[in-house]
Amino acid sequence: MAGVGFIAKTAEIATGVALKTLLQVVAAANHAVLVKEWSISFKGVSTTGTPILVEFLRQTTAGTMTALTLVKDPDDTDETLQATAQHTATVEPTAGDVLDTKLVHPQTGYTWQAPFGGMKKIGGGDRMALRVTADASINAVASMVCEE
Repeated sequence: MAGVGFIAKTAEIATGVALKTLLQVVAAANHAVLVKEWSISFKGVSTTGTPILVEFLRQTTAGTMTALTLVKDPDDTDETLQATAQHTATVEPTAGDVLDTKLVHPQTGYTWQAPFGGMKKIGGGDRMALRVTADASINAVASMVCEE
């Protein structure tokens, strides 16, 4: 299977005041996934709010999270998606390599888009996630645009 696109996107999630994985995409065994874009946005109200640490990283365990329904994009393909996703960690997964780190103001957001040929690869059976650390609990939404 190739060229089957999907979006993993969360509803609003409260960040809490500790390390929290908001979104994790899991590639099926022996079936890689390419991440074309990831984004996060916050619903803060204070103009003087402390920036939130956002990390795009590999994770080596699933942690405890809620299953997330992936959205095919485009939806005209007959193939079945093999990847899965989860959101809102209640038990944090084990962190692997941190691939990107940003400090994002709590009234804004951030989007990373892969340069031509520069997509991030999730190897078969591996996991990629968006994790935040905030000083104050703020609602956030996170997404990844991917292709298997």
